[in-house]
Order: sequence, then structure tokens, then C-alpha cells
Amino acid sequence: MHRFYLPPDECQKDSISLSERESRHALNVLRIRPRDRVVVLNGAGDEMLCEVREAGSRAVTLKIVRKNPIPPLPCQVTLAQAVTRGRTMELIVQKATELGAHRIVPILSERTVAHVGADRAAAKVEKWVATTIEAIKQCGAAWLPRVEAPLTPQAFLSWSEKFDLSLIASLQSDARHPRAHFESFRAEKKRLPHAVCVWVGPEGDFTPAEIDAVRAAGGLPISLGQLVLRSETAAIYCLSVINYELQACRG
Repeated sequence: MHRFYLPPDECQKDSISLSERESRHALNVLRIRPRDRVVVLNGAGDEMLCEVREAGSRAVTLKIVRKNPIPPLPCQVTLAQAVTRGRTMELIVQKATELGAHRIVPILSERTVAHVGADRAAAKVEKWVATTIEAIKQCGAAWLPRVEAPLTPQAFLSWSEKFDLSLIASLQSDARHPRAHFESFRAEKKRLPHAVCVWVGPEGDFTPAEIDAVRAAGGLPISLGQLVLRSETAAIYCLSVINYELQACRG
């Protein structure tokens, strides 16, 4: 069944209309017709089964048949990802969305090759948000991850928010498999973490000073295996392993 996105404030009534862009796609590509049924996601936990009422030349009007509220994941995972160059950052945002990330924080490391000035930051975030929307339409996720404005490591560390577990992908000799940190947390707290942050560095990794700062703030180094992974591969690996460990611990 085809999926579409509408923000929450546009899904308050029983009759809703797709945006002009979504309508064009529905009409010209998907060939949607009246009485067809589609799914609309609002990115805030609602999955709505809808019936097409009108399929005009520029707009598609839908009637909500059933609204299915989906609770958020029990553990909110934040990806603190060093900004990568080219389209790899869009790939990371896409895969992070598919893997259930709660939030994506673009990090401006000293070694970040892709420079994002203040004049370009808003446009970059807008593009990344658009990527998350396309990703939830593809995978069916009910929750849209929040994409923050790019921050330096120091700026993100100064946030007052605390995480149950803060992990940083590392090549250092004392890095442990993520499972070890999850097992230690569970043994000490008698529960699973509710909020996890994972830091993934740029090409060339974070600087030693940046790694030290993250570790001083409680970040635990995790190993990604014996091979040196590209930043986009490392992000997918980390989120996949975190998902696996959380599900394995729940049984």
C-alpha cells in the first residue's frame, strides 16, 4: 500500500489533503484514483489508513478511515554524526531513519571535510529533514527523527540532556564491543537504557582532543571490529548493533 506524509497539524480533521508535491506524485507516478486506499504517516506516531475521495488535477483529498497510534521505541537513540562530504550524509540520515534513530545531530569536527557555514546550515538541515520524510515513507516508520542544526562537539557536550549510555566509535586499544557496555549497564541498573547516544567520527576520525572531551563527559569507546570503516558504514554498523543489543536484552 502506498505511503504518504503529512505533518501532524494537517491531520487534525477526518478529511485531509496531500501537499501539492505529494499529490503530483500520487496522480502522475502512482496513478492513484478515487476509492483507492493509502497510508498516511504524520511522523508523530500516527499511521492513518485513508481512502481517496478526490483525485483532482493538482490535489488529492483523503478520508481517514482508521488512525493507528504507534508508541515510540522504548529506547531513544541519538546519532551524533560528524558531517560527511557529498551525498554520504544524506545516506547516513536515510539509514539512521530506517534504523529507528530518535534524533540526528550533525557534528562539525575539526577534521570534518564538508564545511557547513552558518549561511548554508538551514538549507542543509532542510534537505536532511526531507530525506527523513522520504525514508519513513519507504520503511513505514511512524516516528520522524529530529534533525538538529550542525554543532561542534563542544557545543553538543554542553547540552544539559543526559544519556543512560554515551558511546563513541573508536580505534583506541581499550574500546570494547557495544554488548559489553549494554551488559554492564543492565547488570548495574537492572533495566535497559532509555536514552543512548552514539558518536561517529569523520574521515580520519575525531581529533584526540575531541575524543578525550567525549570520554571525559562519560562517553564509552566501542570497537567496530578489526577493519577501519568509512564514516557512513560505521554509522549504519553502530545503529544496527545498538538495535540488536536492545532487542536481544528484551528477549
